[in-house]
Amino acid sequence: MRKFILQDSRLIFPFNEPARNLRVLNKPLWLYHRDVLASYTTEEREIDSFAGIDSQRVETLVYRDNLFFDQHFLDEFIRRARRLGKACRVAFALDDPAINAHAIHLQQGIRPEGNVYVADMWYFPYGVEPIVRPLVMDTESRQAGYYHVPTHMSNEKGDLTYHLPTKSFCSIEHWIHTITANIFFGVFSEGARLERDIERSALKQLKLLWHGMLERKQAGMSSGAVHIGRNCSIDPSAVIQGPTYIGDNVSIGAGSVIDVSVIGNNVDIGQDCQIQLSVVSDRGFLPFRAALFMSVMMEDSMVAQNTCLQFCSIGRNTFIGAGSTFTDFNLVPKPIRAMGGDGALGDTGMPVLGGCVGHNCFIGSGMVVYPGRAVESDVILVASDERRVITKNVCYEDSDHFGIKDGKEFHRRLYDPASASVV
Repeated sequence: MRKFILQDSRLIFPFNEPARNLRVLNKPLWLYHRDVLASYTTEEREIDSFAGIDSQRVETLVYRDNLFFDQHFLDEFIRRARRLGKACRVAFALDDPAINAHAIHLQQGIRPEGNVYVADMWYFPYGVEPIVRPLVMDTESRQAGYYHVPTHMSNEKGDLTYHLPTKSFCSIEHWIHTITANIFFGVFSEGARLERDIERSALKQLKLLWHGMLERKQAGMSSGAVHIGRNCSIDPSAVIQGPTYIGDNVSIGAGSVIDVSVIGNNVDIGQDCQIQLSVVSDRGFLPFRAALFMSVMMEDSMVAQNTCLQFCSIGRNTFIGAGSTFTDFNLVPKPIRAMGGDGALGDTGMPVLGGCVGHNCFIGSGMVVYPGRAVESDVILVASDERRVITKNVCYEDSDHFGIKDGKEFHRRLYDPASASVV
């Protein structure tokens, strides 16, 4: 099979970078696609439109490069498409719980057409054809709660829950979708799949119990649920709950807790850190007493001590200072909205949401960031009497380094949306 990749050149605010370059589960999205499709495709081409596809009558897959889809989804789509033997495209039922709850906000890539949602992924058994049928996919979602709050604080909804797809698919068009892909449709969905497999398979249960007995650990903490790479240093008092993936050359200090997460290579996690349902990409650094909950850190970033991130997305080569807090609960009982790069506010569909910091940012100590706010790439923020609480998006032009003599030379802009390219 050959594949054609429709390039989406839109820059995702505040990263100022196309979605294909952003990290999903500790890989650039384009590389994640390549790995997922490795067993199917032998030829790859990037195109701007369907006009770039030749007329060869061979098995062809076409998809837009800002889509996130996991191996489980792709395997099912290819299997059903080949069985159908006709040109088709990805579609979803209008009442699919995972798509409705988490994938249709602030985007146009998954859109209603007739009586289904359609998305930009096509399968052609004999080359591109004009007539394409929707192939309705089931994400097979499982409802899961992530914490319980008092009724008077939950907008009369009681437990806060997610519909987690065991076959994940979404379109990354806003910074919030980096959280969706990494967390809700990534590590959290992996946990849902493990629960499903345990419920369905007595053999899976026995394997986990066997690993636990041999290693004298609880089953969920054994090597059957936790992958640990080479040359890792993990303090015996650290608690690691699966399904969790830990890469090579990782250091985890005493008293730290890691629960259902992805930890990349060469990551340093100090003492008493809390990482739950989160992704820490390659070369990340959490010194001590830092906390991540349902958050993603891209490569080469640092979150300093006593800082708490909840439902947040942090870009590459970014520093978050000590004692900073990214709040995630809207004190006023109204929907949380977030602003995109076009300056338009949109409903996030989320009852709780943190903030986002772009690439190459340096955030000083003691900052408080309101829900749904974003800091653009290449910004430096220093806590002051005038700006300690971030109540609105912070753009590059508002960066504090402009107030320092020769500040622009000390801190070069690497992600300029005007040039639409990365230096």
